[in-house]
Amino acid sequence: QVQLVESGGGLVQPGGSLGLSCAASGSIFSVYAMGWYRQAPGKQREMVAVISGASTSYGDPVKGRFTISRDIVKNTVYLQMNSLKPDDTAVYYCYAAISMRSASAPSDYWGQGTQVTVSS
Repeated sequence: QVQLVESGGGLVQPGGSLGLSCAASGSIFSVYAMGWYRQAPGKQREMVAVISGASTSYGDPVKGRFTISRDIVKNTVYLQMNSLKPDDTAVYYCYAAISMRSASAPSDYWGQGTQVTVSS
C-alpha cells in the first residue's frame, strides 16, 4: 500500500507565508506526479499545483504566489505559499500518482488533508 503523510498548515495572517510538505511511503515503484488540491467549505475540490518530472502546473488563483517543488529521492512534495489571502482558506490535500510495480499503470492516492486558515 501507499501512504501520503502531510505536514504544515495552520493559521496565518493575510499577506503571510506558509509551507506544506507531503511524504509518500510504502510499496512505491514509480511516482508519476505529486501535487496539491484544496477544498473550501461549500466548494468543489480544485487543483492548486501539480509537478510531474520537470513540469509544473498551477491553478489560476495561486499563480505567482505559490511554488511547488519535489524531492525525488525522498518522494516528498512541497508547497510554498506566499502572499496568502483569506480566499486561500481551505483543507489542502496531497495527491500522488504512483505505480507499485513495473509495467503497472499509476493509481491516484490522497493524503488526509491539512487545514490552512488565512485570517487576521
